[in-house]
Amino acid sequence: MDWFTAPEYWLSRLVFQRALAAVYLVAFLTAVSQFRPLLGERGMLPIPHYTRRIPFKRAPSLFQWHYSDRFFAACSWAGCAVSAGLLAGVDGLLPLWGAIPLWLVPWALYLSIVNVGQTWYAFGWESLLLETGFLAAFLGNGTVAPPVVVLFLLRWILFRVEFGAGLIKLRGDACWRKLTCLYYHHETQPMPGPLSWFFHHLPRPLHRAEVAANHVTQLVVPVLLVTPQPIASGAAALMIVTQLWLIVSGNFSWLNWITVVLALSALRLPTTAPPVPGAPLWYEVLVLAVGALLLSLSYHPVTNMISRRQVMNRSFDPLHLVNTYGAFGSVSRIRYEVVVEGTLDDVPREDSHWREYEFRGKPGDPRHWPRQFAPYHLRLDWLMWFAALSPAYAGEWFGGLVERLLVADRDTLRLLRRSPFPPDTPPRFVRARLFRYRYTTWRELRETGACWERVYVREYLPPTRLAGLSERL
Repeated sequence: MDWFTAPEYWLSRLVFQRALAAVYLVAFLTAVSQFRPLLGERGMLPIPHYTRRIPFKRAPSLFQWHYSDRFFAACSWAGCAVSAGLLAGVDGLLPLWGAIPLWLVPWALYLSIVNVGQTWYAFGWESLLLETGFLAAFLGNGTVAPPVVVLFLLRWILFRVEFGAGLIKLRGDACWRKLTCLYYHHETQPMPGPLSWFFHHLPRPLHRAEVAANHVTQLVVPVLLVTPQPIASGAAALMIVTQLWLIVSGNFSWLNWITVVLALSALRLPTTAPPVPGAPLWYEVLVLAVGALLLSLSYHPVTNMISRRQVMNRSFDPLHLVNTYGAFGSVSRIRYEVVVEGTLDDVPREDSHWREYEFRGKPGDPRHWPRQFAPYHLRLDWLMWFAALSPAYAGEWFGGLVERLLVADRDTLRLLRRSPFPPDTPPRFVRARLFRYRYTTWRELRETGACWERVYVREYLPPTRLAGLSERL
């Protein structure tokens, strides 16, 4: 079938696949470095406890059949190895029938992690990586030209990511319709970056222009993805520019990066396509079958997207093949942060010597300037932002965090930027307090050197000790 392939997109496919492999690599490295204190056998939300409650059909995962910390680490390191191999172009050395299952390996491994990751993995970019990764497996390698069906379905994902985000904004917080959300967003976003302070202090008319441009990019430009070239490439390029603007203004894990990767697949990069043989019949049948399956699974995401009760970031099948997306349907006006402290005093008092734990990414010490972590994902820091919004978000895991601080659990302390106590001298008591944070002004920054100003609000967790808990951690 002459229409089946699009040879002019061979370079776009190459760039897309290598960039996707890089995102996979970051995702697996994140899992390797953080899983023990979060999900391990002695973690805050242990995977074995979860798999005993949730059947395989609801959460397909290798860890439903067997779990140990060593096995999880082996799977994560295997994902790193395969991702690095794909980044280096190993799939191009294989025949087509070997490249497809190779691309499915990181998808299956990461699916196994996400489906037992519980609240630590309840983010839209996890499903987005899985949906994109599954489809990428059928994009082929250098032995065949890129199939049109897969290229179209990649644009379909990109359309849902952008258009869904645009709709949730219009239907959600009124500040999006009033063009005022960026008056607050850079200050209250989950994890500010090193330039977020400066973005917040841009003139308000520019903030309004940014919101208006965002509406155009998310509600109008995605429609142009189905138009002829070069218009479709222009639309994808505009999306890439918008995502790069978001990348430098905050830390959103790999959400923006995977969106850029998707947009790369829609670009028709100027090059001369090398001669390749026609697609084999079995490949054509396989791609058409996958396309039909994914289009049929699109029913629920589409009905959700057009519904007035649209929800963000939800999967409608346990394999995360087709999902619904959206971000920041509402924007907080005030930033709250949970500050965790410990003391060595035998009797905790307000005037005790309380020492503050410092997290890697979330605001703490007002003088500590935010750092750039994305696309790496600091899962504990992100959940601490939710915990500040409401204790209900932290009910499953915050007590476990406190317990591990009280015993100076080595793996938990590695998630932090700094512990105020030596490893062999854990605190007698730990408490948490809620503070209101705001960015300092230019004058305050010059006078104090602090990018944040914080004010005590209330007690979040009273002084707590182990009180006879066994050393089971």
